Amino acid sequence: MMPMGSSEGANIVRDIVSRMAAAQARNAEHHRHAHRDAHAKSHAIITGQLTVHDDLPHELAQGIFATPGTHEVVARLSSAPGDIHSDEIPAPRGFALKIIGVEGERLLSAPDGHNQDFLMVNFPTLAFGTVGRYQEMLGLLEKNSQNPELLQRLATGAARVVRGAVEAVGGTPGATLQGLGRDNAHVLGETYFTQGALRYGDHVAKISLAPASENVRALTGQDMKVEDFSSISEIVADFFSRESAEYVLRAQLATDPERMPVEDASVLWDEEEAPHQPVATLRIEAQESYSHPRRVYGDDALTFNPWNGVVEHQPLGSIMRVRKRAYEQSTRFRHEFNDRPAPEPSSLDDIPD
Repeated sequence: MMPMGSSEGANIVRDIVSRMAAAQARNAEHHRHAHRDAHAKSHAIITGQLTVHDDLPHELAQGIFATPGTHEVVARLSSAPGDIHSDEIPAPRGFALKIIGVEGERLLSAPDGHNQDFLMVNFPTLAFGTVGRYQEMLGLLEKNSQNPELLQRLATGAARVVRGAVEAVGGTPGATLQGLGRDNAHVLGETYFTQGALRYGDHVAKISLAPASENVRALTGQDMKVEDFSSISEIVADFFSRESAEYVLRAQLATDPERMPVEDASVLWDEEEAPHQPVATLRIEAQESYSHPRRVYGDDALTFNPWNGVVEHQPLGSIMRVRKRAYEQSTRFRHEFNDRPAPEPSSLDDIPD
């Protein structure tokens, strides 16, 4: 693995950040509006309460989970591409969680910093788990993002066929195939993962969020039956107009630095050796999850950044380090282009109904 401090490693980082910025600028010119350079399309902006569990063992009572209690949270459900596409095109889905009002030394020197962000995707590993492989994959991703929607659906369909063939003969498909071959499983029934590792106080961990209440567990693996451009926001809004939900936030502590590396986010950590252990419960009450004011707030004001948090949960690995520069650049461009401020919420009172 090339050290990030080397001249060649620095050149790779600059190239990645530059290409992501160029793609974001092209999309902004096309839409006359700037979106995020990844996870551009939102499906819901939801609020809730995160309760840290009592009597956690010492190895889990770390960082913001060291003290039992309840925090307000705001979350954004999204699709992974860096441009706005029809929901009919299968794609990885995102669940970004902002925990409001946490204590601890900050990673970023923001004067109003008091929140902890965890950005998660519905697949446990990242296909391009190092910056070198990410640079190689950028061309493929950029090319596919420009394809007509029919070609994109064919591409993801082909990936699912190849993935199925590999599984049929007892093999394990690579992370790239699994990521490209996502189906349109119900976003509220999915389990979401940070993919990359982070500090967990005295330990190293990955964070995940899994369905806990019976109503969302019943949605796991269920097809959303997407029928048009924006079906997902309508499906989620219909659910939360009538029902509440619970999810469990979990920590997967690394037990072996060789088999559970932090520098390669494509390596799946063995769940038998390093189980996902519950640390907190997320409760989401029935609400209007995608009103016009919420959509505008989520798209144009709200920001999420894996480096927005406390030192005890510092992101680790080359992908996480390049994301620091990428997120800073993307956020700055988006808010300057749209002429909108980016204040951090201090309570749920700041979130529109």
